[in-house]
Amino acid sequence: MSTIDLGQAPPGQRELITPEGVDLRVRLADGGQRIGAFVLDLLFMIIVWIVADIAIHYAYSVAGKDSGEVLGIVYTLGLFVLRSFYFTGFEMTARAATPGKRILGIRVAARNGGRLRAEMIFARNAMRELEFFLPVMVLLMSVFAPYMPRVDGGIILAGVIWTGIFLLFPLFNRDRLRAGDLIAGTWVVQAPKRRLLADLSDDGAEQLKGFDFTPAQLAAYGVKELQVLEQVLRANDRATLKAVAERIRRKIDWTPAMGERDRDFLSAYYVALRGRLENRLLFGHRRKDKFDKA
Repeated sequence: MSTIDLGQAPPGQRELITPEGVDLRVRLADGGQRIGAFVLDLLFMIIVWIVADIAIHYAYSVAGKDSGEVLGIVYTLGLFVLRSFYFTGFEMTARAATPGKRILGIRVAARNGGRLRAEMIFARNAMRELEFFLPVMVLLMSVFAPYMPRVDGGIILAGVIWTGIFLLFPLFNRDRLRAGDLIAGTWVVQAPKRRLLADLSDDGAEQLKGFDFTPAQLAAYGVKELQVLEQVLRANDRATLKAVAERIRRKIDWTPAMGERDRDFLSAYYVALRGRLENRLLFGHRRKDKFDKA
């Protein structure tokens, strides 16, 4: 997939063109949502850190000084795991969002419109370590940890400027990308909660009465294309319906009847294709997409 400009589209909205010619519009998370989500996640991490700190001090008082070094190592490793894998772990889930992002209705997505892969998530969060956590941790430890060597004012100022540049970076590019997003090929989009939608089969069942698709015509596509077709029908954009209907007609060698409406054709084909795929699934045959010859 590739991204293109929308011209007169609302600010923050982007368009993704799939190989099937489908326009999938997404709205980028604004700066306030991204900053708010990050602050919420930091608060959640601080709460976990405070609870861990209390637990370590309690364990130290019970175990005595002999276990102090071991507890210190466990504490340091725990902070590293929390800092490094909080974002990665949550973004690896199906929702692709940390608790802060979920609260504000945003999520991470691949900029090419494809599946969000693990290496993308690792890359964007590894950069966060350089953008924010490492400089901030060094500055905090130099101030609050007496065993750390003192850092002069110039280094402190450089660290503040470094962190500030990366924190404000999303505000100065049109796609609101972090440096990690640029490297990983991701962006953060709005993902509002959606109400349950009507089953498209109810509408398509009526339309199917006027169409007679052959098995060969229904064998042209798989589950992935069925899902894309469902998105097109739910979006109900006239230009997209026309483009997709023409593409499918050419693919299956379908000659439209006089006065045949694009949405009626697509609704009928959706129901017929879905029925065929479900019937084959009962016999253990699942076709992932049009390239799957299984």
